[in-house]
Amino acid sequence: MNPASQFPSPADVAGIASSVAELLEVLWGGGRDLAATPVSVSQLRVLFVLAGSDGINLRTLTESLDSKPSSVSRLCDRLEAVGLLQRTASAVSRRELELHLTPAGLALVTDMRAAREESLGKVLAVMSAADRRALSAGLKGFRAASAELAADRTAVPHVRTA
Repeated sequence: MNPASQFPSPADVAGIASSVAELLEVLWGGGRDLAATPVSVSQLRVLFVLAGSDGINLRTLTESLDSKPSSVSRLCDRLEAVGLLQRTASAVSRRELELHLTPAGLALVTDMRAAREESLGKVLAVMSAADRRALSAGLKGFRAASAELAADRTAVPHVRTA
């Protein structure tokens, strides 16, 4: 933190957020039985996006994941093969397919979220009420800023640099 300022810089907070993200990965990974979950982390990301945006097409999913269309298509192939995703003809365009979670896909996402929330709840229970309130306010601001950036990204054609 800059000693001349009482507020942490974005770089300082980014470092803290990065270390917390690593802790969350460890915390969530410990509660996830990989043998019992039929999906990879990449496939799970697809399921989480679809849970929040049911019926999107492959192009929109690819943009959401900031990935290559061929990679996302293969992820969807695998998810469809294990019965977690269903592709249906679009009501808007005959050339497009809509992506939907199957009941099994939705159940998996629901179970994963419940397990994560349980793990987080244990940590949050140890925090003071004031710290939880501050964390809640900060996370709401982070989510709003992230949504704003995502909206900006979809308003302007996205260019991959790598």
